[in-house]
Parts: sequence; structure tokens; C-alpha cells
Amino acid sequence: MKGVTVITHPLVQHNLARLRDARTDHMEFRRVLSEVAALMLYEATRSFDTKSVSVRTPLAMARGLKLSRDVVLVPVLRAGLGMLDSILQLIPNARVGFIGLKREEKTLRAHFYHQSLPKDLRRYEVILIDPMLATGGSTIAAMTLLTELGAQRVRLVNLVAAPEGIRKVRKHFPRLPIFTAAVDRKLNERGFIVPGLGDAGDRLFGV
Repeated sequence: MKGVTVITHPLVQHNLARLRDARTDHMEFRRVLSEVAALMLYEATRSFDTKSVSVRTPLAMARGLKLSRDVVLVPVLRAGLGMLDSILQLIPNARVGFIGLKREEKTLRAHFYHQSLPKDLRRYEVILIDPMLATGGSTIAAMTLLTELGAQRVRLVNLVAAPEGIRKVRKHFPRLPIFTAAVDRKLNERGFIVPGLGDAGDRLFGV
């Protein structure tokens, strides 16, 4: 699918299989999700703009690179929290914003219950973090808010996506880069990804 990068690295796919396994308890699920998030971040940030810098080593001057823009990480609560800590270890100076979205069981529509973000996102690289791209409603709601705050450079990092959700997101935000470990078969009548891995939030927190 255009604009969608499926990360096929063996370690990502190995960890994805462990996350799919219904026998994986919440403690192991939490640990593996954190590991796979860090691995996926390398691919998602590959095209970040950089600029040249000079640094002094213990022996001489050397040329290097640094990121051109600061980074804001935006996990979608609550499941996105499971991917946050390992990404922060790789980008420790990143700012962190939060978006809380709850999906209605009957309509499958996403509604905000929390948001905490920088007021102006124009100068940042924004990484939107959500393990599941199912109906696409949460991503569209989050992207609409980020766009209203001026975000111009956003990447979505998720673990598993459904074709229906991808098509819906691409319709509203055709230029949004999507990085995922798998595009699964379909959504079921309850809006869950099949085969998927169940409710990521429930499995992450053991409830």
C-alpha cells in the first residue's frame, strides 16, 4: 500500500509473533512491546532531516550530524504507553504529549477524554504512537488535532494495521507515512483486527 512501510526485520517479526500469542502474559507482553517499539523506531526515523556539526574529540575536530528539528512523541492512551519508554531511551531529549481516545463499542467512533500537547507543533518532528490501526478512527481524530496545532511532519508508528483502517486514514491524510509490522487480513464485526493480537491495552495492563 502506498505510504505504508511494513517493517520486515527478523527481530521485529519474531517479537510480533510473541505478541500475537494468546499465551503471552501481560508482563511479557509489556516487555516485548517495548522491545519491538525500539526496533521499529529505527525505520520510522530513517528519513529525519539532519544538519552538519563540528565536534571536538579527545584527539581532533570531527564532522558529524545532528537532527535538524526537535522531536515530540505522542502516544495514544492507553496502549501507546507500552511503546513510549523504549523510544524515549533512544530520543531522551524528545518532548512527550498525550492524546486520550476512547472508542464507543456500538458506533466505533473515537472520542477524546484527554489531551496534553505543545501549543505549536510547526517546528517539530512528531511521532504518533499507537499499537493498533483498526478502523482508523483514533488515528484520524489524533491527526486532526495535531494538524490543528500546526504539525507538518508526522509519522505514525503502529504494530498491526487493518486494510480498512489504512484506506480510511489515507483518504483523510494521504501524505501521512505509516510504519507497521504487519497489515492483517480484515476487521471483524466488533472492529477488531483479524488475526491481530486482541486488545493491546488489556493485554498490556492485564485487565
